[in-house]
Amino acid sequence: MNELDTQLDNAQAWALRTKELAMDYAPKLLAALLVLWIGSLLISLLGKVLNRVLSSRGVEPTLQRFLHSLVTISLKVLLLITFVGMLGVQTTSFIALVGAAGLAVGLALQGSLSNFAGGVLILLFKPYRLGDLVDVQGHLGHVKEIQIFTTVLVTLDSKTAIIPNGAIANGNIVNFTREGKIRVDLTFGLNYASSVGKAREVLTEVMRNNPKVMADPAPAVTVAKLNVEGMELAVRPHCAPQDYWDVYFEVYERGIAALQGAGLAGPQPSIRVLAEK
Repeated sequence: MNELDTQLDNAQAWALRTKELAMDYAPKLLAALLVLWIGSLLISLLGKVLNRVLSSRGVEPTLQRFLHSLVTISLKVLLLITFVGMLGVQTTSFIALVGAAGLAVGLALQGSLSNFAGGVLILLFKPYRLGDLVDVQGHLGHVKEIQIFTTVLVTLDSKTAIIPNGAIANGNIVNFTREGKIRVDLTFGLNYASSVGKAREVLTEVMRNNPKVMADPAPAVTVAKLNVEGMELAVRPHCAPQDYWDVYFEVYERGIAALQGAGLAGPQPSIRVLAEK
């Protein structure tokens, strides 16, 4: 009987202790669960509001998804830490562990994080958009894709250039599309016996008759350089960025034909040049 009594006493003590613990921790657990439930609802609501705000401001879909994930995951981690802390668990060590892990990952992925940050800046400030003609990191082409880590260009000779966003964000960006017009730089040769005024009239007429050349800014023809063989005329029409190469080749071809038709000759090799040859 003594052994049975001892077991009964132990069972009663355990039950009493369990009851005391339940009475002590039940309010904390209920409060923590309530905070967890309400916090989850608020995070979900905040995510929807964030999506609406970003959409109304025209933020790129890729950046929208990233910002939504970043904000909601950060808030969920904070909510989890709060929940654990309300249960009486010391969270200082847990936070330090998360911070140390984040630092280690950041050091290991330093280059990738630089490209990631560059992608966020590009998507946020929009120095270029899809389809724009840009010159970045020595590559000239149309923007095909803007990803979080890289930008994909299709060059003028139909090659694909994949450029890290970190280098782009920290370098020079020349956007030929944003202003809606681009100047085409052409050079025509003319000998000294020909009339500059007549050549200007002929070339200006060629540009005015080209429907892809803009009237404003007006096309210009000026003397750019004087050489031994003759002079160089700078011909400067403006056009839409997508018409650049059409205007470039058409004005050259028709300009040469028009000059020849008007009896205006190109530069003639000098005696010194012929002797050197």
